[in-house]
Amino acid sequence: MIRYAVKPELVDYSIELLRQVYADLEHSRPLRLRYETFRLEEAGQFMAIIESDGGPAEAAHHHLPSFQRYRTALNEICTEPPTVTHLASAGAYQSW
Repeated sequence: MIRYAVKPELVDYSIELLRQVYADLEHSRPLRLRYETFRLEEAGQFMAIIESDGGPAEAAHHHLPSFQRYRTALNEICTEPPTVTHLASAGAYQSW
């Protein structure tokens, strides 16, 4: 899990950059990757959940130019830099 905050006036810019990442993921369809980003109730707060075989640092989205642009932009638009928390499942349920 990665949590970060961007400047309130740059939330829309952040979301646009994320849309480009997700569009590239839809196009490339990397295997064994789960990547979701959520806006939290607090202004400018985001949380991303990443699951991959190689761990977050080696996840397929890191190789996308759109993700590299997003990660570079975060260095300038964040009010709280990304912090990584490793999660271990204690249970899950999924129904479709």
